[in-house]
Amino acid sequence: MTSFLNGNRPPVFCPGCTHQNITKGLDQALIQLSLPADKTVIVSDIGCSGLFDTFFNVHALHGLHGRALTYATGLKLADPELNIIVTMGDGGLGIGAAHVLASCRRNLDITLLILNNFNFGMTGGQYSVTTPTDAIAGSEFLNQAEIPIDICAVAESAGASWIGRCSGTNAELTDQIVAAMKHKGFSVLETLGLCTGRFTKKNKLNPKILDQMIADLPARNGLVEKNVRPEYGELYRKLAGAKIRFPKPVTIESKFTLESTEQQEVIILGSAGMRIVTAGDIVCYAGMSAGMNVSMKNDYNITVLRGQSVSEILISPKKIGYAGIKIPSVVLALSDEGVKRRQNIFKALPSSAFVLKETSVAIPETGAEVHEINFKDYKVNKQDWALASLGVLAEKEKVLTMEMLEFALKSRFSEKAYLGALETVKKIIQN
Repeated sequence: MTSFLNGNRPPVFCPGCTHQNITKGLDQALIQLSLPADKTVIVSDIGCSGLFDTFFNVHALHGLHGRALTYATGLKLADPELNIIVTMGDGGLGIGAAHVLASCRRNLDITLLILNNFNFGMTGGQYSVTTPTDAIAGSEFLNQAEIPIDICAVAESAGASWIGRCSGTNAELTDQIVAAMKHKGFSVLETLGLCTGRFTKKNKLNPKILDQMIADLPARNGLVEKNVRPEYGELYRKLAGAKIRFPKPVTIESKFTLESTEQQEVIILGSAGMRIVTAGDIVCYAGMSAGMNVSMKNDYNITVLRGQSVSEILISPKKIGYAGIKIPSVVLALSDEGVKRRQNIFKALPSSAFVLKETSVAIPETGAEVHEINFKDYKVNKQDWALASLGVLAEKEKVLTMEMLEFALKSRFSEKAYLGALETVKKIIQN
């Protein structure tokens, strides 16, 4: 192939922009490597470097700013035969830095070309993570308050197994790209370049200065011996292939028939430590045992042992397209914290709705049927209130029956936990 460049979409960079030279260098590298176009992918994001995917007659994926490596990772794991090049500017580098670190640690066979021109050139020349402290940028003094990162040093510490750095005007650029792409593992090639549309208008920068900058920085010439290790994709498949035991998926068969197959909307309002989410799971299992579609949406604090905990469950004979609940048919009010999170629902509840309220919990006025219970009278610990509430629902045949509840408990828990849960439920229904 004489060229991989797309004749119908020639490069449109500003005059003197180093990206133009890098485009030609990448084309020459692809030609030297004789890569099949249908097995080559250029992945890019936003900014001037994000134009690369349109300039080549290969596969392309254009995504969100800073996220190019996430798409590239998925592509490489899905098809290990793909040759993947990611083009990323210093803007995307800063925005997607966590993905760069993960890629270095992972060592998947992907080539990352970083087109570093020291600013956000497309959006106004604002400073980036590589802008020199003494540069004049389009974001006033902000770059003067931060130091630029050396992405090659960061990549080395994060585990990249091949690292190179050169000027985008360097005559050896193509050879560097070829070497990076030949490496089996994650390779990072940082190119330093000129943004003639923004950066060089206010900052003295030319090819000679770029060469001096490269000379002043630690040399980055390829293989990082201390980081050499198996390529991630091959190692992943080897480890996965050696694994012989996998968790079996839970299968819930339709065993019971409900008298009413109307959609039920259940909200459990509790607090952390009351196993609200587990109770929601059990309601879902019970619904599936009657051949119904179910969904569950949970709301709880970031902390595990403090704050509200809310579970919203839909049980429907139809497919569920939206998991939200506006006017529930059943409410379990087990904690003031949970009630406060959903206090607005009570006023709108119809008379047909059922509210199970623990004695100690205050709820707003409502027109729904309210059943009050003091779990302390039944010697039920607070952490088991949600589970015991399901016993009340089963006894009254609201949403589920006792048979459905027992089946759900057995499906959800180990034998020992199932027996303990059943004992808790029976404290309610036998008194």
